[in-house]
This record gives sequence, C-alpha cells and structure tokens, in this order.
Amino acid sequence: MTPEISIIMPVFNEPETIQSTLEHLTLQSTGKAVEIVVVDADPQNRTLKTIDFKNFPGLVLKTDTSAKGRGIQMNKGADLASGPILLFLHADTCLPAGGMDAILSALQDPDLMGGAFDLGIRSSRWGYRIIEKVATVRSRITRLPYGDQAIFLRRDYFLMIGGFKPIPIMEDVDLMRRIKHRGDAIKIIEKQVQTNPRRWEKEGLVLGTLRNWVLMVLYLMGVSPHKLVRYYP
Repeated sequence: MTPEISIIMPVFNEPETIQSTLEHLTLQSTGKAVEIVVVDADPQNRTLKTIDFKNFPGLVLKTDTSAKGRGIQMNKGADLASGPILLFLHADTCLPAGGMDAILSALQDPDLMGGAFDLGIRSSRWGYRIIEKVATVRSRITRLPYGDQAIFLRRDYFLMIGGFKPIPIMEDVDLMRRIKHRGDAIKIIEKQVQTNPRRWEKEGLVLGTLRNWVLMVLYLMGVSPHKLVRYYP
C-alpha cells in the first residue's frame, strides 16, 4: 500500500530520543498509511542500533545512512520515500494530536504546496511561552517556518524545486525562502508541535535565543552558512 505520508527524520546521536519518538508516531499513525524514513549521519549508527523494530510491527520503517548535515540527510530520506507528502520531523519533536489529519486536510487544497505547524516547547517555564508567541507571529508574517515546526511538502513539488541545499545550517530557511520567492502558498497549521528544550536548557534561554536571532539576521544579510555554523555547535 502506498503511504499517504512519508515522515523523514534526520538523526545524529539520538539514541535517547528515537524510541519514544517512534512510539509517539505509531500512535499518531493508527488507521493511516504512513511510512517513516530515519537517516542516520553517525558513522557508528548508534541511533539506528537503538531502534527496537519489534516494537513497531505495523509501521513501515525504513533506515539508511548519509553524510552529516540535515539537508543532506533529508534529501536522502526524500529519495527513499514513496508517499506523495513528505513530512520533515526532528527526532526530538512530537506532532500535535490530529497532526497527520491536519496535514492531509490542508493539502486537499490544490493551491497549497505544503506548510508547517506552530511551535510548542515541552517546558512549563514562562520564558518558553514568549518564544512560542514570537515564533507564531514570525511564521505568519514572514512565511518562513523553521525545521523544528515540522515542515511538510508535496513530494513532487519538493523534488521540482531541488530539495534542500547541502549547507551546514539554515537549510530549512533557504528552502522556505525559495518557496516564498516563487510565490507558492503554504499553510501554518494552528496546532503546536512539541519540541525538546534541551538546546535552550544547555545554552541558556536568553543567550540561545539571541544567538539564533543574530545568526538569522546575518544569514538574511548574505553571510555564508559555512561561516555561521561555527557559532551553532
């Protein structure tokens, strides 16, 4: 059976998150034709070795390896995918309840090429509510959702525009800028994905957020991603 949605997950050193993410997707995909493509950039495949395949008997689960870089990994996953809709999902991000139905419903509109969700962060700290609100406003004004908002696109369209560029950072922004410049329509679904706050917790909420904003401004001003990645470990 051809899947309705192919979920592409680029991973690198995610043995502690991959199993729970796959369990969540198993619950989300009940009653739907869904495949998941996990592409590991770790030469030792530590994340893939962690996957307990017998826990997901009803799930079509494909795995492969590639060079490191989210754009490279997601392009590899798209090559392996067979569904007409591609959903690019970070390993530490969970879809909202009814997320797959929301994607299928949105793309009933033939004028839409894809979209993303609102950002949610799995933490009770009030500072994250501010980040979520800013991300929501930014996405609707700029039409440039980030990768942690679970970007989805029609597969034929994704291939037609050349997929992700093999750059070390900002591959998601670059893709959405190209879509925007073409004048093609996307939808920001008013449901929140839930992403792990681990990077903010490690680097500091304020400093991590400011660093992200500065990198974005520099990128939009034309600074090379190959230079910017030095400041995004």
